[in-house]
Amino acid sequence: MRALTYQGKREVRVETVPDPRIQDPTDIIVRITSTGICGSDLHLCEVLGPYLDPGDILGHEPMGVVEEVGSEVTAVAPGDRVVVPFNVSCGRCYMCEQGLHSQCETTQVRERGMGASLFGYTKLYGQVPGGQAEYLRVPFGNDLPIKVPHGPSDDRFVFLSDVLPTAWQAVEYADIPPGGSVTVLGLGPIGAMAARIALHRGAGLVIGVDLVPERLERVSGYGATCLDLRRYGKNLGDAVRDLTDGRGTDAVIDAVGMEAHGSPVAKVAHTAVGLLPDALAQRLMETAGIDRLAALHTAIDLVRRGGTISLSGVYGGSADPMPMLTLFDKQIQLRMGQANVKRWVDDILPLLTDDPLGVDSFATHHLPLEEGPKAYETFREKADGMIKTLLVP
Repeated sequence: MRALTYQGKREVRVETVPDPRIQDPTDIIVRITSTGICGSDLHLCEVLGPYLDPGDILGHEPMGVVEEVGSEVTAVAPGDRVVVPFNVSCGRCYMCEQGLHSQCETTQVRERGMGASLFGYTKLYGQVPGGQAEYLRVPFGNDLPIKVPHGPSDDRFVFLSDVLPTAWQAVEYADIPPGGSVTVLGLGPIGAMAARIALHRGAGLVIGVDLVPERLERVSGYGATCLDLRRYGKNLGDAVRDLTDGRGTDAVIDAVGMEAHGSPVAKVAHTAVGLLPDALAQRLMETAGIDRLAALHTAIDLVRRGGTISLSGVYGGSADPMPMLTLFDKQIQLRMGQANVKRWVDDILPLLTDDPLGVDSFATHHLPLEEGPKAYETFREKADGMIKTLLVP
């Protein structure tokens, strides 16, 4: 089959690789019909490269049609249409029963001290082959796949793999009071969808912050008040407080994470780590790694006293400096974590009937899998108005 593979820092390639096969009686094989490119995929090719090997198959936002099932699979059958969550979760352990599928005890990567395995996401998370490919082996066939109806285009359902549940959890964790306010930092796919969900769920004021004109325009068109970081810069906090009676918003969603602008020291550190041999780079990241924390520090500034910060942007440092005095003094609540995809499916699926969140038009680009390397480059450069891309094998 053809698959998009990691080859080195900022380098991916579509190659011919062996087809996946049933390994356990509860496995299924899915023929991929659409698969997304996520901002996290860019992180893999930048900061987290030391945890990848050349040839690793990337991607964790796939959907398709079941081609083959193991002997113990009864929940789906060949021909069924399914979305594959990015968490590799069993659905039956203690953590899964608590709705914490990203902490699944069956697939935890204990040798690394990490949570549940993830599709297409480095040795830290199990080094499981990803979904930017023609076929994908999916374990836990009776519990993991999300069965969806035939008929509507893939765009209606594919975002159940990551974007929708990640954005839904970000809003849930933000704990916005009815009619309250929230600032969303970063209006890429997750931030843009979080803004839509917050408005749908009754937020009175949603402020979106970014520095890419196409992203600002898109979210503004959905009803949010958007602030261009290029204009406001260090005065962003004052602009948000001006809109909220001098307090700041009830909540802030950080949908940026470690790609944030404004931290040259951490940027140099990230670059230096990328030049080291993998084994040494891994040790350094696990003991002294730091993130570019501009977005998180901005969130702490923007949230009102007693408010909540919800982190959905990915962070990977282990020695990040945190302004604990400010966090304590402002009485800020902080919630974060990988999205627990299956936890939110029942809440989201009913919204995919009439499409109030606009998923049908959410993707800005649809490209053949063979053009994946070019798509990665365009997405990285934030060029051609690219915000969300679906690859079609």
